[in-house]
Amino acid sequence: MATGKGLSVFEKYLTVCVVLCIIGGIVLGKLAPGVAAFLDGLALHAGEAHVVSIPIAVCLFFMMYPIMVKIDFAQVIRAGKSVKPVGLTLFINWAIKPFTMYAISISFLGTLFLGFIGPERTELVPLSRQELEVGEKYAKGTVVWTDPETRKEIPPGEVHEGAVKMLRIPLWRSYLAGCILLGIAPCTAMVLVWGYLAKGNDGLTLVMVAVNSLMMLLLYGPLGGALLWVGQVPVRWEALLLSIGIYVALPLAAGYFSRRWIIRAKGEAWFKEKFLHVLTPITITALLITLVLLFSFKGEVILENPLTILWIAIPLLIQTTLIFGLGYALARLLRLPYRDAAPSAMIGASNHFEVAIATAVMLFGLSSGAALATVVGVLIEVPLMLMLVRFCLRTQGWFGRWESEA
Repeated sequence: MATGKGLSVFEKYLTVCVVLCIIGGIVLGKLAPGVAAFLDGLALHAGEAHVVSIPIAVCLFFMMYPIMVKIDFAQVIRAGKSVKPVGLTLFINWAIKPFTMYAISISFLGTLFLGFIGPERTELVPLSRQELEVGEKYAKGTVVWTDPETRKEIPPGEVHEGAVKMLRIPLWRSYLAGCILLGIAPCTAMVLVWGYLAKGNDGLTLVMVAVNSLMMLLLYGPLGGALLWVGQVPVRWEALLLSIGIYVALPLAAGYFSRRWIIRAKGEAWFKEKFLHVLTPITITALLITLVLLFSFKGEVILENPLTILWIAIPLLIQTTLIFGLGYALARLLRLPYRDAAPSAMIGASNHFEVAIATAVMLFGLSSGAALATVVGVLIEVPLMLMLVRFCLRTQGWFGRWESEA
């Protein structure tokens, strides 16, 4: 979705579009509750656990492919010439950000805001160990029988053939899971826009995008699985690996090979001016359809507790501001020129919400609190990052001496 030449109309009004999707999804859920449920029922499975609806998987793939096809991985070889800024963004994104996100989210969602979310509210998530008996405690949840079609709990005396075991966990832990998935997904799309608007080094931004995409392929699964386990929201490893394969590896490979083939056949100018232009509305349509369907499930939760989005948004706002401030301060400590410092801080502060949404939907389902939490990341992304861009532009003088040296 990033153009590299400033915000497109869609990107500029992304927050407005998300709000409209919330309204549209809630209305759809009231008028035609079976539509989203039917689509979510056309599912892939990992073992006995429901994973994700095939129609939504198609939408989410088309959200990811246009991002990956824009990446020129030949830029990775330039990383050796940008050791300090690339090393800084890798350190922030993979050694700091996932853990601060976990700490901040569990502090707010599990403590400060628990009374507002509702300590008694629960949610059903796929069970990672099907050998557990119904009624048995696992992590912070309880194993229960559920109807695979309605995804609702079945009382012990009404269990029927086809019922599956799921784990009933506190709702706030599902929100925590979504925040974790956001925290381990550094932005590799719209950061191109943020870097451009902040007058950063476009070449370096491309290098960092390529490097972080490869790192995400390697580390997203292990870090995500570990932090979800620590947060008492265990997932099936095969489901997590399937998610990485479909939403990171597959579009990454498709983007890499199709980019090479198209440029070889049509030339780079045609690729950038024609092909990418055609992909943009496809990406937008896929994202908006996914959001509408997601909120068609979550409308009841939002109407019952309209401040739910606020409780999720606050820790995300704090996390984003903290990570940006840390990256920006360390860039100054390392004496990076401003044009390198700005994108180095931006790529850690912003999130790859497309991957986070895709993974949350695959692991926990379209109706999950985890999926809702990742969408809140979309809701706050543009206004907050634009504020940070303005902050960067006003503080260029902090790096004046090293900028002139560069």
